[in-house]
Amino acid sequence: MAGLFWPLLGILAGAFVATQAAINAELARGLGLSVAAAAASFLSGAVILAIVTAAVTQAQGVSIGWRVPPLWLFIVGGALGAAFVTSGIILIPRMGAAATMAFIVAGQLMAGMLLDRIGFMGMAVREITLGRVSGAVMLLVGALLIRFY
Repeated sequence: MAGLFWPLLGILAGAFVATQAAINAELARGLGLSVAAAAASFLSGAVILAIVTAAVTQAQGVSIGWRVPPLWLFIVGGALGAAFVTSGIILIPRMGAAATMAFIVAGQLMAGMLLDRIGFMGMAVREITLGRVSGAVMLLVGALLIRFY
């Protein structure tokens, strides 16, 4: 069972992403602006994470090295997250949750394979194999089937 914990956590996180996108799309409908819904989502998430961070640092007696990472890491990570959340908010009403998530997962897998191959940001290098390419192609075909059939 211990070997299943991390894959199941990944599945749960994926379910959270799909649910969050649908909730944010409804928020955007109510607010009248997709980017406002993304901002609200990030604001509430930031507040929650700030509280959790304060609690964890207090409980563990650690301090955060805010000055250690270069500034661009803070900016680019947030910008990519904002683009991701906003894209989901825009796509869900147009394609539905299943198709949107299928294309997002396909894009994540293809980018992940490239990042693995080049060892991006110090990650372990993993080769692009026939099995990996076949899996990515099947996932992309699945996304197309979900969207168009």
